[in-house]
Amino acid sequence: MQSTLPVLLTMGEPAGIGGEIALAAWQRLCAEGPVFCLLDDPERVRRLAAASGLDTPVAMISHLAEAAAVFGVALPVLDLGHQVAATPGKPSSATATAVIASITHATELVRKGAAAALVTNPIQKSVLTDAGFAFPGHTEFLAHLAGVERPVMMLAGPDLRVVPITIHVPLRAVPDLLTLDLVVKTAVITADALRRQFGLAKPRLALAGLNPHAGESGTIGTEDRDVLAPAVARLRALGIDITGPHPADTLFHAEARRRYDVALCPTHDQALIPLKTLAFDEGVNVTLGLPFVRTSPDHGTALDIAGMGIARPDSLIVAIRLAAILGQHAQERSPS
Repeated sequence: MQSTLPVLLTMGEPAGIGGEIALAAWQRLCAEGPVFCLLDDPERVRRLAAASGLDTPVAMISHLAEAAAVFGVALPVLDLGHQVAATPGKPSSATATAVIASITHATELVRKGAAAALVTNPIQKSVLTDAGFAFPGHTEFLAHLAGVERPVMMLAGPDLRVVPITIHVPLRAVPDLLTLDLVVKTAVITADALRRQFGLAKPRLALAGLNPHAGESGTIGTEDRDVLAPAVARLRALGIDITGPHPADTLFHAEARRRYDVALCPTHDQALIPLKTLAFDEGVNVTLGLPFVRTSPDHGTALDIAGMGIARPDSLIVAIRLAAILGQHAQERSPS
């Protein structure tokens, strides 16, 4: 059974490349799908299509149910109800209200079952912060809207999935934040999501060490011995297939990657450096632990090339395709 519900895409930072890559993604997906709909100001999207040289027709719709009927001939844009004027490459706090409204309304629609999944275009966090936005980023805001205490960020590429256990924090803060409880909760949410959304009956997890050589039994830092190893033992007692802590410098070569389905990493860069090295244009951000499917392209707003019509839509296309697959899995597993 193929879902008839569209994937819903948020506006993102209007001065960035979000609108352009949405227009370009439609050109690549219009023939075969999956169907997606952009939540935005339709007139802004039309102006952007003309200014950037992207020959993409735009159709304003009033309800998500209309998206499938028009998708083959035009990019469906659900009217956000905000007129948005933005200059490419020059973000302004004047658009912050519309950006936040796009995320909030899109979340409401996907939670109501009007969309199969949510894909978020990149936002410019500094602009939203200046306008009073009280969250570090998309993930934390979506968790707030969904009433979820602990969301988990997973980055996925064709050959690697990674989960950073700590995210946007200074390195000097990581040892204090890296508790046994945090590691266990992150791994449990990850394993559960891989079973429910990705269809892996017994997902294999690998945990990277924090210190060089995974601490060498406490001679190069004690966190691996005193926190990570006990966390692995507790998780295995819970029936989760997890190994480690492994030295991070040998965890990501091709042979090592064949031994696990996802690598959990104590720090942000331990996870994202190998992922972006292997799949810079195809990496996708997936938020685990939410009551709906959310993916996002694994790149920023790219203000330096916004408006030029040269931004590559590859990561967004992968994010839309993955969101559609995961959304279909969620529908199939939901009570009838």
